[in-house]
Amino acid sequence: MFSTCDFCDAHKEDASGQFRVLAMPWRSYGGVERFYGAVQTVQCFEDNTAVKAAVESAGEGRVLVVDAGGSMRKAVLGGNLAAAAARNNWAGLVISGCVRDLRELEAASVGIFALGHVPMPTSRKDQGLTGVPIQVGGVWVRAGEWIYADQDGVVVSHQLIH
Repeated sequence: MFSTCDFCDAHKEDASGQFRVLAMPWRSYGGVERFYGAVQTVQCFEDNTAVKAAVESAGEGRVLVVDAGGSMRKAVLGGNLAAAAARNNWAGLVISGCVRDLRELEAASVGIFALGHVPMPTSRKDQGLTGVPIQVGGVWVRAGEWIYADQDGVVVSHQLIH
């Protein structure tokens, strides 16, 4: 068990940049409300091809962090991809963008934080980048770092926090 508030208390004086808060208006959509893991990144905009490819691969307990450009027009994750993420052992997804299929997301055994929801799906144009440094709310997130998410928020750390 962990608490992002406790982590913030312990790191509030840390000016090194090794510990950062992703201060966004997150909402929990998945069947798991507290999760953590090593980061894998996807950068995309209104095209979830790279998200689909990621969740259909072995998650190995990682967290997929998606820079979807904050789009509120199209959802980059729905019920089928959430089920794939759970089936493939992803600990969670943190999406700077939207999701859809809320009942199916709640039933999925995976953590899902996103900015909002909208019923419109994306197009698949085979666009998007995986494993690249991304910015979420002006904060850099890199593959291999660690994400912790709970009802109080989302934090990223350069290393595993004990």
